[in-house]
Amino acid sequence: MNIQQLLREKTAEAIFQLYNYEVSSDKVAVNIPPNDFPYDYTIVAFPFSKISKKSPEQTTTELGGVLMMLISELESFEAVKGFLNLRFKDQFWIQFLQETINNNSFGELPPTGQKVLIEYCGPNTNKPLHLGHLRNIFIGYSISEILKAAGNDIIKVNIYNDRGVHICKSMLAYQKYGDHETPESSGEKGDHLVGEYYVRFEQELRAQMNNLMADGLSEEEARKQAPLNSEISEMLRKWEDGEVEVRNLWQTLNQWVYQGFEATFLKIGNDFDKAYMESDTYLRGKSVVEDGLKRGVFFKKADGSVWVDLEEEALGEKLLTRADGTSVYITQDLGTADMRYEDYHPDRMIYTVANEQDYHFKVLKLVCKKLNRPYADGIHHLSYGLVDLPSGRMKTREGTVVDADELIDEMDATAAKKTTELGKIENFSEQELLQLNHTLGMGALKFFILKVDPKKKMLFNPEESIDFHGFTGPFIQYTYARICSVLRKAAEKNGFDRKEITKRDRLEFKERQVLMQVYHYPSTILEAANKYEPSTLANYLYQLAKDYNHFYAELPILNAEDESARNFRLDLSSVVALIIRKGMKLLGIEVPERM
Repeated sequence: MNIQQLLREKTAEAIFQLYNYEVSSDKVAVNIPPNDFPYDYTIVAFPFSKISKKSPEQTTTELGGVLMMLISELESFEAVKGFLNLRFKDQFWIQFLQETINNNSFGELPPTGQKVLIEYCGPNTNKPLHLGHLRNIFIGYSISEILKAAGNDIIKVNIYNDRGVHICKSMLAYQKYGDHETPESSGEKGDHLVGEYYVRFEQELRAQMNNLMADGLSEEEARKQAPLNSEISEMLRKWEDGEVEVRNLWQTLNQWVYQGFEATFLKIGNDFDKAYMESDTYLRGKSVVEDGLKRGVFFKKADGSVWVDLEEEALGEKLLTRADGTSVYITQDLGTADMRYEDYHPDRMIYTVANEQDYHFKVLKLVCKKLNRPYADGIHHLSYGLVDLPSGRMKTREGTVVDADELIDEMDATAAKKTTELGKIENFSEQELLQLNHTLGMGALKFFILKVDPKKKMLFNPEESIDFHGFTGPFIQYTYARICSVLRKAAEKNGFDRKEITKRDRLEFKERQVLMQVYHYPSTILEAANKYEPSTLANYLYQLAKDYNHFYAELPILNAEDESARNFRLDLSSVVALIIRKGMKLLGIEVPERM
């Protein structure tokens, strides 16, 4: 039981003792006051004056007195206008550190028995990954790791949108203009090469449209009549019919893209337990729609299209298959959900997809409920805001998309520039320096994205993202490296080995501040998991690093006033390092031992 839960329960007990009135413990609000406050916790006590029929001040004072008797670890309290401030004894916090110092599993919560499947990334196989994909991947990966730390069994999956008109555009352009070019012959990553042919298709289509518009056609008419659009429709039909030449080209180009994606995943430290392909799941989805139609869950319109009626849920009517029998996105998602449940039987299925698809996932959940799917209630859309640039929203066709590989390389280069400017790199080999720069670059990028609440739209400012001071990943990484340096020096100087428990009688204020932050790590993991918000953990780690640096600046460690203080501060430093390393890893960020 954590302190806040203890305080809630003991406050309910105190109210019963004082006023013979039963209050549910979950009705007791316990707050953590600001960092520089001289008390540890605050109970919001003024609502209980209605029960006591006394003034808030008197009620609060009476509660404080009883809590002092019920909780032996309390040192003092203060009653201020209906707020009860409580301070725990130094020995309580010292004992906590002694119990934590050799506990490498600190922050890992007990098993929940829940199996959670998380989908993230979900790219099309006609172009490389961009900044928007990176936000998706970083959120999906970190939530997977946070949920795992919170005691859940996690399955990480990807879905490749590997079929359809957008894929045929790259295929047709390659067929017409490719001249047998390959990633090897061009020296380009496969996903970049295929993406160039997607752009080439759009350029050639625009040229055809301009010619038709010059003859008096509207833009919409010109698009419909452009020869390339007719060829795309024909290629899609051939793909659907399984024509060997088209299918072989499709497989070749997709394989190039997969190889390119895997190289990017390796650079950013991302992985999946399984990847699903839309080309496999859409047929299953069509059979799900057919089954729902037979059972009367769906209905068919005069043109042959199949729909679901969600008017009662205020979501209108939703198309499930087109008049010609072809699938739409939700068709594929229905098939995918069935396949995933058969594969893993998860208790929850979380979809990490931008908030543009909020309506889509409301519909998916409702449709699955109407089909009586056992997993329907466990469907959750982890909706996140889009990424904008200072110049406006990213748009592929306008060339304002930030390419993921280029951005990663830019972050590495910026980190290299920063480390060179700061100096102290003479003891690094060339390979160690490359690794350090990549670790810092990725730390800056991931933290910049993950510190923002996923639900919020975010502005990506390249200059701000690579600032190595303040509320940034490198600041936390530097704090970890600083602690490692202190611990190394202690070991070299005195053979410091924390197998023994340090005795300590009292705490300095800065020691207490850091210890309280350490204590809140497990509850932060639980909060981040329950809210699906990596930003909760990112903000916590920043505050912990900031508090540690204030502690480091104000209190000597290696040259402390006595051996007890020295060893205690080294113990505290060790625990902070452990939490930073573990917490940053949950965000997908590595921390260097030297900087």
